Amino acid sequence: MDIAELETLMLQVLISGLVLFMAFIVYDLAKKSNAGRWGTFVLFGALGLGVMGFLIKTFLVRMIA
Repeated sequence: MDIAELETLMLQVLISGLVLFMAFIVYDLAKKSNAGRWGTFVLFGALGLGVMGFLIKTFLVRMIA
């Protein structure tokens, strides 16, 4: 395994960990602020759009390269 493969693997692992941590933060924020169902949905929807953008970018880069 060369350095480029290690960097790619670690990027995917650490970004995934960051996304999971952000999901926990959003859940905790929704719970503490009594956001309700709709508010929690909106908070997770905004986070989901960011994650979806990252996944689409990754998919497109692999398709092009």
